[in-house]
Amino acid sequence: MKDKLPFPLLDTPAALASCNGWTEEVYRDLLALQEGSISHDALDAKYLYRRAILTLDLTGFTVQAMKDRPLNALLRILDAQKVCIPVLHEHGALLVRAFADDLVGLFEEPGRALDAAFEIHRRVTAFNHSKHAAEQPALACIGIGYGQVYAIGPNLAMGDEMNRASRLGEDTARGNETLVTSNAYFALRSRPDVLFEQVASDDQLFPYYRASPH
Repeated sequence: MKDKLPFPLLDTPAALASCNGWTEEVYRDLLALQEGSISHDALDAKYLYRRAILTLDLTGFTVQAMKDRPLNALLRILDAQKVCIPVLHEHGALLVRAFADDLVGLFEEPGRALDAAFEIHRRVTAFNHSKHAAEQPALACIGIGYGQVYAIGPNLAMGDEMNRASRLGEDTARGNETLVTSNAYFALRSRPDVLFEQVASDDQLFPYYRASPH
């Protein structure tokens, strides 16, 4: 018998869901899994599906927010969303979510995600050379993953491929660069219009590839 903890645990689905992490139904199912009344297979059957994930981050946001008026940094985010969100929808994104200077798009297959990434880079570059651009325009850093994820949370994509795509888009990719996970690469490597280059990095926990139009 396990020792009783000297502090309370929050274990009410409605109370947990009030923080807007997951839905009340998800909390109820996960608590049931911990209690043994629902199996892992049952949870997988309910929530697990295959998706391509595109994560986008902007260059220079933190630096500009520190050095410039905070409102100018927010206007840069607005400009990026005005350019990028239509591209995601045009390429069939099933879900588009914005958070701070990040964007997430979910697709049924990775080819659409990659096409969207290339088009985003093209349009962002064109916008930055137009009269509409801010004094210090941003570039897009994009990561793409592909595989099974759980339809849980605001992005409806929790799991290893979401984590990898986020790591690539938010932490690893440079401006105007698209990086893809191994799963995405193996699904896309036969495309003759794309050049893939495996990237060697000592500080990365997994292999990844740089993708560029051929």
